[in-house]
Amino acid sequence: MFLLGYDIGSSSIKASLMEAASGKAIASAVSPKTEMAIQAKRPGWAEQQPEVWWKHVKSATAEIRRKAGRRIQDVGAIGISYQMHGLVIIDQKQKVLRPAIIWCDSRAVEIGEQAFSVLSPEKCLQRLLNSPGNFTASKLAWVMMHEPEIFVKVHKFMLPGDYIAMKLTGQAQTTPSGLSEGILWDF
Repeated sequence: MFLLGYDIGSSSIKASLMEAASGKAIASAVSPKTEMAIQAKRPGWAEQQPEVWWKHVKSATAEIRRKAGRRIQDVGAIGISYQMHGLVIIDQKQKVLRPAIIWCDSRAVEIGEQAFSVLSPEKCLQRLLNSPGNFTASKLAWVMMHEPEIFVKVHKFMLPGDYIAMKLTGQAQTTPSGLSEGILWDF
């Protein structure tokens, strides 16, 4: 059995195929060969198109398939690591509604600070295990306040890795750790 891993970074998509029993790397790929662009329409903003990540996941997978041959058919599990705290929003047809607001975007810091105060430092630190800061929930609140015409179309919101998992499976879902990362999980 083989394991296939993806790292959905803001600079590139990395992929590796390894033999499960031995841990031996069979093939690796990086796409693109130069860094992906980050759009910054204003100072402190950072956005990327999730469709570009998907394009490079497919490209890296094709390269692994070329290098590994038939072994890719014996993949027993896929793992996805990814840039944290990004916001991807989709409509009911799983169409991306706007560029992803990625981890290094700071437009929602003030919203996170207000939420920390309103929710209370005790609740945030003891039950959410963090401050809302510039995490996913704060970015979603920013979209709600500043782009209401987009927010009304939101069917689901997710993290970058959840978006890639959705593209692989057709299902939009997350995990408790993903919810925690977005400051949406009450421990």
